[in-house]
Amino acid sequence: MAKPAPNYRSANTSGMRRRKAALLPLPRTDADRLALPVHTALDALRRGQGNANAVATLMEVSILTSLLARSGFEPEIFEQLESADRSIRTMLERGVNTGSWFIEEGNFPQFAKIVTTYDRQLRNVPVSVFSQANQRLVAIRNSVLKRGNPESS
Repeated sequence: MAKPAPNYRSANTSGMRRRKAALLPLPRTDADRLALPVHTALDALRRGQGNANAVATLMEVSILTSLLARSGFEPEIFEQLESADRSIRTMLERGVNTGSWFIEEGNFPQFAKIVTTYDRQLRNVPVSVFSQANQRLVAIRNSVLKRGNPESS
């Protein structure tokens, strides 16, 4: 008579579950929650009703999309990202100087493609890769904020 398999359920089980979950993409509800403010910012800027936060959202999504692309997830987006960087600089400068925050009509398609790519990345990138990219984005943001605040030096 065959012996029953030993029961390996222990503290290791939760660790194995976490490692397995890190290989899976974000849950759909989390991906949607992260994507919604990006789409809202893009739409507001397209309609000429944006603000500095909307531009900052697109800038951060462009950086995050780039970091994920460098990890091998949709690397064909780099051309749009380079062009978007110039457009973001223009939007920031114009917004700061005039208070008018919008995407020029001809630049909208490149941002739409970046946001669409970001949506796909959110649905396909393993949680561990997304988490690493997000940590890198936070480090970049903190570095920029620290350089912009003379009191933190």
